[in-house]
Amino acid sequence: MTEAPTVGLLVTMEAKPGRESDVEKFLESGRALVDEEPATTAWFAFRLGDTTFGIYDVFPDDAGREAHLNGKVAEALMAQAPDLFAGTPVIQRVDILASKLP
Repeated sequence: MTEAPTVGLLVTMEAKPGRESDVEKFLESGRALVDEEPATTAWFAFRLGDTTFGIYDVFPDDAGREAHLNGKVAEALMAQAPDLFAGTPVIQRVDILASKLP
């Protein structure tokens, strides 16, 4: 059974004009990197509008969240940010109050 998440991250980003499909592909490719992170309980890449995208992920504890922030996904995100995004991605730390997992 997966350990219940207690913390998470909400990341939002704005695509540069004309780069929306590249952002989609980049986010889809992130799934393979997240699969290598045992402490990432759940991970979602999503689109909020024409140019606004996001990532939401949860972890059982702060150590898992910190490992993710120092891992390959965060590294790839920051490396691609100047090319794909209109500004720096906004990374917010969240505390999980309640959850339901399969």
